[in-house]
Amino acid sequence: MKVDLHLHSRCSPDAVSSLEELIEACQRRGLDALALTDHNTIRGALELRRIAPFPVIVGEEIRTARGELIGYFLQEEVPPRLSPEETIHRIREQGGLISVPHPFCRYRRSRLDHDVLAALADQVDMIEVFNSRNVHMKDNRLALKFAQERGKLFSAGSDAHTPGEVGNSFVEVEDCSTPAAFLAGLQTRRWTGHRALPTVHLVSRLAKSAANLVGSFRRS
Repeated sequence: MKVDLHLHSRCSPDAVSSLEELIEACQRRGLDALALTDHNTIRGALELRRIAPFPVIVGEEIRTARGELIGYFLQEEVPPRLSPEETIHRIREQGGLISVPHPFCRYRRSRLDHDVLAALADQVDMIEVFNSRNVHMKDNRLALKFAQERGKLFSAGSDAHTPGEVGNSFVEVEDCSTPAAFLAGLQTRRWTGHRALPTVHLVSRLAKSAANLVGSFRRS
């Protein structure tokens, strides 16, 4: 099964993909499953799991007090701005899995602080070794090197915020129906990654600006 492990829907303020567009893109790109990892919410992932004709892993890209973590196989939303330790605890309470997204991307202020990454590496399941939105491929290579040195499983994802990015990166596993089966499949460390065009970041900035503007009107 080809599974894109990092992507966003309109439930993220900086993304433009509807759930229907994600389904169509997944089928067009030949993916067998995906993990929807919206920022600080699982609302879209739960709905996508209900309507999609393929398996959907309910995920969340969570902004902790020290940078982002991704939780997979979630049943309940994990609130943002908790400590990384508390965030990990809440994911584990649900039987979920934990990944560190884009750990060495030099342009992302949201990345997990490096001292926290080093201290908590043994508590996470996987490291995102390829993120299609990383501008510099060296940042992905640093993530791969870190994962290899620490003996961590590999994650890869498009980090798609638009339908055209879906499937730029994915892992290959035999089964993603349960956390245990999924982890077993990741042992093969098979993944594929292609870099997105740098212009996709402009789309995200525009989407976020529009969301902020709408929010300002609603509060006024």
